[in-house]
Amino acid sequence: MDVPSRAEYFERWSELHGGYDPRKSRFVGPWLTLIYTLARPFAAVGMQPDVVTLLGVGVAGAVVWCASVGGHWLVLAAMVCALSGVFDSLDGAVAVLTGRTTQWGALLDSLVDRISDLLYLCALWIVGAPVSWCVFAGCALFLLEYTRARALAIGMDDVGIISIGERPTRVTVVSMFLLAAGIYSACAATWVSYTAAILAVLCVVGLVQFLWVARQRLR
Repeated sequence: MDVPSRAEYFERWSELHGGYDPRKSRFVGPWLTLIYTLARPFAAVGMQPDVVTLLGVGVAGAVVWCASVGGHWLVLAAMVCALSGVFDSLDGAVAVLTGRTTQWGALLDSLVDRISDLLYLCALWIVGAPVSWCVFAGCALFLLEYTRARALAIGMDDVGIISIGERPTRVTVVSMFLLAAGIYSACAATWVSYTAAILAVLCVVGLVQFLWVARQRLR
């Protein structure tokens, strides 16, 4: 099937995200360009977006398995984590490029994202991160995501702000620190403890950033 151009993909993505222009961000624009390039082959063969979504949660589950083995397998866990982050955006891109964006697909994508977030935190805990920091990070993460979803549901007309605590940032942090834990396996527990703490801080700051913007938009 014919695949839309990158410019058309950006336009459709913007429409689905409340008119937010990804080209305004030095991070979002290049990231979507990469995802567009990777999604083209899937779209060309007409793959169902839901299949890509479910593949993503399977990849995230593999992070937990690699973490349970430990040692230098954490290097593989880092690479698998990064791959799962790609799948997180890939399913949406395939949906946009194939014209198969649905409310069900958006719901399934959000559900799978939260399951993947929990799987990452489980992987950190298995390697040695304190359960308290993992729980704190999980609560902050879910508060950020819930607050945005609720704001959009009650009338906010766009995503508001790309905060410091967004999912691509979280996946990047987890991947980088799992890589460090795999390379320096003797102190792997220390590295993943830092990871959980950093995730918590990023999500709290992201929540404050979003609330500041939402307060202006919803008053």
